[in-house]
Amino acid sequence: MSKSRIPAPTFEFRHHQPVQLRFLDIDPMGHLNNAIYFQLMDLAKVKYFTALGGVFDGKAESLVIVNVNCSFFSPAYLNENIEVLTGVESIGEKSLRLEQRVVNADTGDLKCLCHTVMAGFDPVAVRSIPVSDEWRRKISAFEQRSL
Repeated sequence: MSKSRIPAPTFEFRHHQPVQLRFLDIDPMGHLNNAIYFQLMDLAKVKYFTALGGVFDGKAESLVIVNVNCSFFSPAYLNENIEVLTGVESIGEKSLRLEQRVVNADTGDLKCLCHTVMAGFDPVAVRSIPVSDEWRRKISAFEQRSL
């Protein structure tokens, strides 16, 4: 995909998660296997919400993933310095939209762009719930913008 078709971020990413690529992450084509990107982004999601003071214990009201869309732009290789940028793009009544970018930390080269919808969830009642005011405050404070 040409660089002109890569969407520019609509906000500044406040969370950067460096990741270490392992030999076993590389596929027979010599680049990072597409399934590994999701593992890297899951790690960055956990680190992002931990930085906000969130705890995912499976018993408390929280957020769950309900949709993930990922576009791949250029391959990543074993010797690259890779990081995952994570930020909340928007918050609705019962869900939020998270944007993540896997990039070469040295060059800024975009490897993939992912949008994830996460919904408020009550694991005891097993139902969706509104995104709590507490999450809204924490996210807006961390992102340093109104959401």
